[in-house]
Amino acid sequence: MSKDPFKSKKTLATPQGDLHYWSLKSLQDAGYAIESLPFSIRILLENALRNFDDFGITEEHIKTIASWKPEPSDKDIPFKPARVLMQDFTGVPAVVDIASLRAEAVRKGKDPQKINPLIPVDLVIDHSVQVDYFGTNYSYQKNVEVEYERNGERYQFLKWAQKAFDNFSVVPPGMGICHQVNLEYLAQGVIAREGAVFPDTLVGTDSHTPMVNGIGVVAWGVGGIEAEAAILGQPIYFILPQVVGLKLTGQLPLGTTATDMVLTITQLLRQHGVVGKFVEVFGPGLDTLTVPDRATISNMSPEFGCTVTYFPIDDRTLNYMEKTNRAKAQIDLVETYCKTNMLWRADEGKIQYSSVVELDLSTVEPTVSGPKRPQDKILVREFKDKFSALLEEVHGRAYIPIEQREVGRWYGEGGSQPTGSGSGSMTDIEYETKVKNGLKTVVVKMNNEKFALHDGSVVIAAITSCTNTSNPSVMLGAGLVAKKARERGLDVKPWVKTSLAPGSKVVTDYLVKANLLDDLEALRFHVVGYGCTSCIGNSGPLPRHIAKAVEENDLVVSSVLSGNRNFEARVHPQVKMNYLMSPMLVVAYALAGRVDVDLNHEPIGYDPNLEPVYLKDIWPSNDEIFEVMSRVLSPADFEKNYGEIFEGNEIWQQLAVPEDKIYQWSEESTYIKEAPFFKGISEEVKEAEDIKSARVLLKLGDSITTDHISPAGSFSELSPAGKYLLERGVERKDFNSYGSRRGNDEVMVRGTFANVRIKNQLAEKEGGYTKHIPSGEEMSVFEASQKYRQENTPLIVLAGKEYGSGSSRDWAAKGTNLLGIKAVIAESYERIHRSNLVGMGVLPLQYLPGENAESLGLDGKETFHISEIAEGLTPLKKLKIKAEQEGGKLLEFEVICRLDSAIEIAYYKHGGILHYVLRDFIKK
Repeated sequence: MSKDPFKSKKTLATPQGDLHYWSLKSLQDAGYAIESLPFSIRILLENALRNFDDFGITEEHIKTIASWKPEPSDKDIPFKPARVLMQDFTGVPAVVDIASLRAEAVRKGKDPQKINPLIPVDLVIDHSVQVDYFGTNYSYQKNVEVEYERNGERYQFLKWAQKAFDNFSVVPPGMGICHQVNLEYLAQGVIAREGAVFPDTLVGTDSHTPMVNGIGVVAWGVGGIEAEAAILGQPIYFILPQVVGLKLTGQLPLGTTATDMVLTITQLLRQHGVVGKFVEVFGPGLDTLTVPDRATISNMSPEFGCTVTYFPIDDRTLNYMEKTNRAKAQIDLVETYCKTNMLWRADEGKIQYSSVVELDLSTVEPTVSGPKRPQDKILVREFKDKFSALLEEVHGRAYIPIEQREVGRWYGEGGSQPTGSGSGSMTDIEYETKVKNGLKTVVVKMNNEKFALHDGSVVIAAITSCTNTSNPSVMLGAGLVAKKARERGLDVKPWVKTSLAPGSKVVTDYLVKANLLDDLEALRFHVVGYGCTSCIGNSGPLPRHIAKAVEENDLVVSSVLSGNRNFEARVHPQVKMNYLMSPMLVVAYALAGRVDVDLNHEPIGYDPNLEPVYLKDIWPSNDEIFEVMSRVLSPADFEKNYGEIFEGNEIWQQLAVPEDKIYQWSEESTYIKEAPFFKGISEEVKEAEDIKSARVLLKLGDSITTDHISPAGSFSELSPAGKYLLERGVERKDFNSYGSRRGNDEVMVRGTFANVRIKNQLAEKEGGYTKHIPSGEEMSVFEASQKYRQENTPLIVLAGKEYGSGSSRDWAAKGTNLLGIKAVIAESYERIHRSNLVGMGVLPLQYLPGENAESLGLDGKETFHISEIAEGLTPLKKLKIKAEQEGGKLLEFEVICRLDSAIEIAYYKHGGILHYVLRDFIKK
């Protein structure tokens, strides 16, 4: 069959010469209503046209996308991104897998250097920096040194991969946040490659990948297995999405910020319901938004619940590309291609959407969100009242206005310089607890300093996260707030841990040029690192005297941060209330030292003459912000910083790595270990076999998430993973986290199904326990799996509805495979986890409608025989199951085999997607 069944391949004259492209207008001429399709759907259509192979991507797929309708669809479509973005936590296991493929290729006598990513992969190391040091001019350097001490082995491995693989680049630590680097540098809008031109698209192993939608690039976050599939040339499959139109009118009023806008939109879209859908922005209000404003919105797509929040390419996009030092030839190519191929923002009135949500930007007010969800919007003018209500509602404490408290006005008003987390011995500190009507106030005395802490005190103020640090208007605005506060003699309260973590070094450069970094540093907002910090829980420890006061008195203290996530215990385990806001408001609340203050009517503080200073006194006008922006923003800053983006600091440059093209695995390493999936793989694939005499490892209920399945967070020395590390001489203090050890399957398999809150109906105890059926002995899930392995017993899992919902963690499927689980039988699946199970060679089976374990009388102690697999699999084939109970009773029923396409059947027969790729490589 022709590789171009719709005769859509055309030639485009560009500044870079004649290039092939796949014309959407040719489908319009063939009778498809392309002009009524949302732009994001058009990009999916071009992708399918260009990558058609009549196997993974069929003519039917193309017709399905071209015939998109606003109503929900149940049809899967393919997507092959142009590139992949990774961060270090999720990137390490993917690189381990590809390095392991090379190792097996060598054992098969093949050239390992031919195993490489088939599309460009950019990995940005940004998730490991922690705010251990703050408030000083050495904070950045010290934090970087500690980061390398903790993660040196992982970083050596990634640096090796950068040298060993083609199409693989690593941005070293301390250079920026992956999403901001993507927006400002990596994203091209349109790509010219191998004689063709097409839209820049990507998937990323971080949920905030959609930030780049703000520059007209379709991109979203995926799990590691999907990312690896894309890297190795395989399509990603997902249900044809509905598209919600977000219509913007009006413009933001004076005194409001892009952050206020995005927090308003977060609540609006959550209320409308956009989970699993695309959102596309249109309307006259769009003309007033810069690309950084748009990216601020797109970044929060996971908080809305949608897959992407797409902004079509227009003149604003080109203007941003010019300001960020993209080449003129590239900008001309973007404009020429988009205008030729129906991807330029125009004729919005013809587009159909599944539904439309409208926001008049002129109605936006200063806003924060919290205390534990991004969609919990609070207007600043109502913040004090909301706080008092939440304190009583959530924590059962009556709120007492500050002027009525036993301690009276705050100690430390205008306060002395604070002490850092490392100064002063604990014996030098005095605490005095006062209680009035149930509300505690703790007076802290240390080094001749005295101040009071109580519910509502701000103990963390963090300007962080690519959401806002990519936007010069709010970053320079924060600098101006600091400048005006200094001029009035205000200081940040001594109990506040402050930090400034820009998303790229460009931010530091323009703050320096504007003479505003000095003002921020005078308020102790020193640069602590370039990476994700507080918004992913890397806030570091509170100063010891603050931590002790909070812990021993159960204070309900707060954080204020310019991040994108504030889930419970995420920012810091000792901080119970966490509020998202603009960088400008972060500075303001750090000055106030508390969130229970009405900034519209109460003083933010008092100057040295005890004159009150209000927020309006230190808030810059839009004209002031724009004047500074026009003066200090320059393409030269982007040229300078991104010209050296891959160089890294001296520590990175001195990291010694081997020159071998295959990785030399160390038996001593507890971080990096060759993946076991491919060792000894046969060159020929065997026919699929029936599953005989299987036992149930876990019998689970509804809504089992990947958090329940996948190893995450810290673990104890009593857990199977902890015991494994102790046996290898690793001390408890050096366990680190499951996330940091994702490159070691021995640690991860021991943490699979080990969540302390999982409820396995076969076990008496809550947590990662099960019952070994033949013996009746209760033990950990891992120990039972090993016992079954010795007995050559295959395993299955029984589950209810929505199995595998939540983040698409690859180890939820990898760990399942390594435990010896051959199949899962559930009432329904989360889309990505079902796909990941197939990708790891685990068979997802689904009860017939209306049936489940209870209705069929299954108790999980049966012996299972699953047939009709060996006779030949077809998509969604019904399989027969016989379940033999302990008393000899036989239960027979049918299930739907959730291999939904021919290519998924191929993946399953091969034992997984990477096995499929490896065998294909060996064959070729």
